[in-house]
Amino acid sequence: MNASGIPYRRLSAFYFFYFASLGVLMPYWSLYLKSLDFDAQAIGELVAIVPATKIIAPYLWGWIADRSRHPLWVVRLTSLFAAVSFAGVFFGSDFWWLALVLFMFSVFWNSALPVFEATTLNHLGDSAHSYSSVRLWGSLGFILLVVLLGERVEVTGIEGVPVVMLIMLTTIFAVSIFVPERLNRVNEEQGSIMHVIRQPGVLAFLLVCFLLLLSHGPYYTFYSIYLEDQGYSRSLIGLLWAVGVMAEIVVFLLMFRLLPQFGARRLLLLALSLTALRWSLIGFFVDNLAVLFVAQLFHAFSFGMFHAVSISLVHRFFRGRHQGRGQALYASISFGAGGAVGSMISGLLWDRIDHASLFSLAALTALIAAAIVWRFIYPDRV
Repeated sequence: MNASGIPYRRLSAFYFFYFASLGVLMPYWSLYLKSLDFDAQAIGELVAIVPATKIIAPYLWGWIADRSRHPLWVVRLTSLFAAVSFAGVFFGSDFWWLALVLFMFSVFWNSALPVFEATTLNHLGDSAHSYSSVRLWGSLGFILLVVLLGERVEVTGIEGVPVVMLIMLTTIFAVSIFVPERLNRVNEEQGSIMHVIRQPGVLAFLLVCFLLLLSHGPYYTFYSIYLEDQGYSRSLIGLLWAVGVMAEIVVFLLMFRLLPQFGARRLLLLALSLTALRWSLIGFFVDNLAVLFVAQLFHAFSFGMFHAVSISLVHRFFRGRHQGRGQALYASISFGAGGAVGSMISGLLWDRIDHASLFSLAALTALIAAAIVWRFIYPDRV
């Protein structure tokens, strides 16, 4: 712990290994499922289970954390059960068994991060603008695993992905033990949480979060398969994923300056507009590596900038004992409902329409979200 009393290293370590596990799951899990001979619809359904559990599970555990006022115990418990549940992948590979395992695993895995986000912001206190400096270690963990594992599966095959994932999950639990507790500030209570949610600006913000992650459906579910079908190697696919997260890190390093200077509304509009451009580039120029590289750089905006602004707004909207549920609600609506619906729709349409058209629909969804921001979101009025 440093002189200010903020345990930066321990907070950063949790993000590092949590997003390292995401670096295993996101680029390579669909390829692993493909190696088990599942078709596109089955892959879409299995992938959709992970974000689908975010709709309810994080909010439930966030409520428990807020009520108990011991959020780190919730983080440790969910991290442990996530590792134990995921171990079930080694005992079967048929559709319904994997569906059950992924459901149990993701109920716990998805619940740990929102509660930890609230804990991190409580530790940072008046230094909440430094959130991005802590969160960027998660991006570094993602990059390290996605690149190393890409090279590994290129040589040994995709079969080792579950083993690496289980190692990461076990490490997440181990790291969480060493993070000190930090309680929220009760005197910042602001009435019922529904009073906050019903405000027009908050409702519009949550809808925008849903639409943005909905637009990510083709990317998160089929990007690796899309590139492999075009003849790209798995190591190059991993590198392209890593390029996106490298760009994300740059934005995280700059957000403490960008947010006060330009404000949340302008940055959301920029992020959503460039997200639409990104999906269009991927859809129409998949055979051009240089264009794909540029499109991956836009991950700095479609995720990095959007997420940093969103965390800031959630922290502003949901204060006191609402913090855990506020962060969980953001995760539930965006990465949960939005991600699940996006994966399901992508799985249904992947073999039925051309891929450029599907990414065009994703781009249109991001533009609709930008229009909602333009019309309804003025954070200072909420």
